[in-house]
Amino acid sequence: MNLIRPRSLFALLMATMLNPTISTVTAEQPVVLISSFAPGKEGGIQAYELDLQSGSLKATHRTGDISNPFFFAISRDGKFLYTIDAKTFGGEESEHVSAFALDGKTGRMKFLNRQSTQGTASCFVDVDATGKSVLVANYSTGNIASFPTQADGSLKEAATFIQHSGSSVDPVRQKGPYAHCLVVSPDNRFAFAADLGIDQVLGYQLDPATAKLVPNTPPFVKSPAGAGPRHLTFHPNGRYVYVINELNNSVTLFDYATETGTLKERQNISTLPADFKGVTHCADLKITPDGRFLYGTNRGHDSIAAYQLGADGEMTLIGIEPSLGKGPQNLLITPDGKLLLCANMPGNNVAVFKIDGQSGKLKSVGEPISQVSPACIRLLP
Repeated sequence: MNLIRPRSLFALLMATMLNPTISTVTAEQPVVLISSFAPGKEGGIQAYELDLQSGSLKATHRTGDISNPFFFAISRDGKFLYTIDAKTFGGEESEHVSAFALDGKTGRMKFLNRQSTQGTASCFVDVDATGKSVLVANYSTGNIASFPTQADGSLKEAATFIQHSGSSVDPVRQKGPYAHCLVVSPDNRFAFAADLGIDQVLGYQLDPATAKLVPNTPPFVKSPAGAGPRHLTFHPNGRYVYVINELNNSVTLFDYATETGTLKERQNISTLPADFKGVTHCADLKITPDGRFLYGTNRGHDSIAAYQLGADGEMTLIGIEPSLGKGPQNLLITPDGKLLLCANMPGNNVAVFKIDGQSGKLKSVGEPISQVSPACIRLLP
């Protein structure tokens, strides 16, 4: 055994205080998982260690042979991951949602089983707070499905299948229903589906124990005509819902009545500069954990729109920053609210930005990292 003399110990302590780069403890870096939306062996989910100080990403492990994992979700306890797994995305045959067990904080995954999503171009997955219900939205077929889980995290057959119906004003993109997301409410009592094709956000009552969904009363709220609602998120206070609209490039604020699970539109704001005349479509939106800032992506304009949120939930545009890649698809904000990650899917890269805590403005932390077709970003809890 080597003993440290008192004088040597004092010198070591002084050196550590004077030089912050010397440390006897290595902080655990969180693990970020990012899917590659590609068929066959190119498809998969890549794990990275994220340095919360510098914003750098270090690739650690890849789970391959997950075909076209457009979107995935992680259970709240961090034990299980559920992902779209589609041999042919948007084809004639129904696709699959696959269940994986997660190995602690490493990002390593073990396949459990898969079930039919009951539709095609399956594009969204969510898990309820208990981990007993997995929800899926199917874009091309315009329907949703829900799945109970077993104790080991594997999936049972669908407990609910609901087909949307109708159309809206865009003769090309809104000839029928196109369900684009299905999100569980913070109180775990309801789920909401944004349907691009019919300009509706549909509400469902959720029974977490059985994973069954029942249409709420009223069953939906209308979005602005031609908006094309795509993704939605709840404000951290649970009183507001924000919907990003793919077709008219805007974000809509709804007041959320927690007792009845109903929505009421209050504000609609553009994601683009007033002078932009090109073709572009929105994709995703995220809110900082403190509820002060919201960010949404523009694919085509290839940018991220930033908004300050008032005490009443209303949005004020802060600025619109380049996404540093083509087709920004999905966003992630770290739990401390200091970093934003952006998956530029057709640009084949992931960009990291620091969030200014006072202004909400974004600043790149360096060159984006390369990854094949990054589609969905999640942080291990």
